[in-house]
Amino acid sequence: MAEDQIVEKEEPQAEQAEKAVETNDKNETKVSNVSASKDKSSKKVDKKKDKKDKKEKKTKKLAKTLKETGSELKKVTWPSFKEVSKKTGVVLAVVIVFAAVLLLIDYLLGLLFGLL
Repeated sequence: MAEDQIVEKEEPQAEQAEKAVETNDKNETKVSNVSASKDKSSKKVDKKKDKKDKKEKKTKKLAKTLKETGSELKKVTWPSFKEVSKKTGVVLAVVIVFAAVLLLIDYLLGLLFGLL
């Protein structure tokens, strides 16, 4: 509890330190709160820092992703040209066979419907 009392006593002193005394041409004393203007400028600076931090995080994340992608691509076992051409031929042959089967089925069904 003693610590709470000490803190309470220090707060008014801190507030007094933030106030500034200004005088104008008529020698009138004007007290203004400097912390209000500091808060506005610090908020602007904080927003700029936040935007900058977000951009840096995105850049770092992108760089990390690209680096990891490159390392994964190095681990891939790529097929030779001969293997690729053989497998491409097999795919083309299967497509041609299925196309012929579908055309035959279509022709036969057309004949059946023509008889009805």
